[in-house]
Amino acid sequence: MTKFECACGGLIRVSGEIPNPLEWKIISDGDFDRFQGAVDAEGVYLACTSMFRCPGCGRLWVYWDGFEGSPVCYVPEG
Repeated sequence: MTKFECACGGLIRVSGEIPNPLEWKIISDGDFDRFQGAVDAEGVYLACTSMFRCPGCGRLWVYWDGFEGSPVCYVPEG
């Protein structure tokens, strides 16, 4: 998968430009706590969950189960 369509009709590219301006990395406080002192950036990167923000409507698409699963969509209030 290289792209998908947001519910608003906007196009979200999962691959291509690096760094991807639509992709965000999130990590739980507990998982982040495992990293102490000097850290391996790749290790932190791999511990993160990928999330994409639609530039049109602001919906967040979170891949909680990695790219093997489907993303969960969160819609901004208001």
